[in-house]
Amino acid sequence: MSRHKKNNIYTILIMAVIVIASFVVTTALRSVEPTEHNTQYTDIDRSVAYELPRLNNHQPEQVIEHLGYTVSYNPKWLVPNWVAYELTNSETYGEQERSNHFKPDPLVKGDPVTTGDYSKSGYDRGHMAPAADMKWSEQAMRESFYMTNICPQLHNLNAGDWKDLEELARDLAQQYGSIYIACGPIVEANYQTIGKNHSIAVPSAFYKVFLRKTHKGWTSIGFIMPNQAGNRPLMTYMLTVDEVEEQTGIDFFYNLPDSIESQVESTYSVADWSLSRH
Repeated sequence: MSRHKKNNIYTILIMAVIVIASFVVTTALRSVEPTEHNTQYTDIDRSVAYELPRLNNHQPEQVIEHLGYTVSYNPKWLVPNWVAYELTNSETYGEQERSNHFKPDPLVKGDPVTTGDYSKSGYDRGHMAPAADMKWSEQAMRESFYMTNICPQLHNLNAGDWKDLEELARDLAQQYGSIYIACGPIVEANYQTIGKNHSIAVPSAFYKVFLRKTHKGWTSIGFIMPNQAGNRPLMTYMLTVDEVEEQTGIDFFYNLPDSIESQVESTYSVADWSLSRH
């Protein structure tokens, strides 16, 4: 065989090997499951407020929208029924300093609660949407100190397990890009009150629910913490969102399609929320 023919054969063989190798690599890359980072917004309609709940418990409400959160304010209890917002990765890196200026919500109808109602009550002015989640805007920070976002909360809870749950939410937003949050108090029928000029309901417990989109679909988880002293791992407070709904009379994440909402709220997975270290 001539050298010329041999060279042609070698060239053809080399090209065939390259084509086969390219096919194998391309197929392998396509089979790799997408990461959380580059699929976190897949199939999310950014115009839908997935975080918003609605009341099924017939409690009175005034819904107020602020820059960083929406609140359903209960004019009977003088605390929120719920507070809801989306927390994004970028928002957790804000640099706005903490306000510490508690003030009446100017949008409340009627006689608003003031910070003085909490003086010497034995309870902290406990944030529902935490100030640390509002560092991305001066206005959002200021509005997080409106009294419609505040509940009577024992200091041990406010500075302990509840704070740990708030920090978990920021960790999750940083890890997954975005999470939807709804939280608020649980007020029993025969509730106690505090207040110098108003009768503010003292919650027996507090709830918080999370929702996020994964590359497989949606996932949710809930927490309920008694308004009492304690120092427990966050995993001990975990519940399904359905269970939180049963105790609160609130319908969470109703903007999801019904079939998805039913499936997502009936279970939770610790692995979906990086809770192994908490």
